[in-house]
Amino acid sequence: MPNSESDLPKFPLQGVRGLDVCLTPALIPLYNVEDYIVVVIDIFRATSSICYGIENGAEAIIPVSEVEECAAYREKGFDHLLAAERNGEVVTGFDFGNSPFSYTKEKVSGKTIVLTTTNGTHALHLSRSAKKIVIGSFLNLTSLCNWLKTQNENILLVCAGWKNNFNLEDTLFAGAVVEQLKESGFILDDPAIAANDLFQIGKSDIRQYLSKTSHGERMKKLGIEKDIDFCLQVDITTAIPILDGEKLVKL
Repeated sequence: MPNSESDLPKFPLQGVRGLDVCLTPALIPLYNVEDYIVVVIDIFRATSSICYGIENGAEAIIPVSEVEECAAYREKGFDHLLAAERNGEVVTGFDFGNSPFSYTKEKVSGKTIVLTTTNGTHALHLSRSAKKIVIGSFLNLTSLCNWLKTQNENILLVCAGWKNNFNLEDTLFAGAVVEQLKESGFILDDPAIAANDLFQIGKSDIRQYLSKTSHGERMKKLGIEKDIDFCLQVDITTAIPILDGEKLVKL
């Protein structure tokens, strides 16, 4: 038996090209993140909105962990759009939150956006030691997977979950990525296999399957079901946001 957490084996396993899934940010310490390209996933709604914003010409999106960090950009005199969301709602005093409908070409083209969200930006910051960090959503699924196939690196799909807990929508998307990559020579860990099995169950009607999610229920209570439908559109964008220093930009 291992004597401590430091004695536990960490992924990726040596000598293989791994395609691994981290089911919640709380499990990130089990992975040697610096040995991976990380894909951050927060389907409802942060990563969907980031993909849509970058596709629509946003110059950059700066992810920050805390609302106070976001507000500080205004106090420093930056002419950035400030986006802050907590528990599914726009934080009072900010330009918008993480609804994809706020990231249209008319609003974001040529702009830099500072963004903080409940889950997605948290997962991103915990992954900062990765070789590269890219952003995934159903909106850019195929272009993301085609790019990942060309990378001779281990891949870690990090599900943002909900307040460090597992959630269904991010895991199902991870399974959709695994579906496209599993024949490309990767070795899958057990969470990747489970995520792909989940995708097999839900893929015939993703909207119906994810209608039962707890975060989906939160969004319905807030009257933003249209955001759910938007975030489940497949391949309406091709842009892949990648972290360059402090900013997410178009790859």
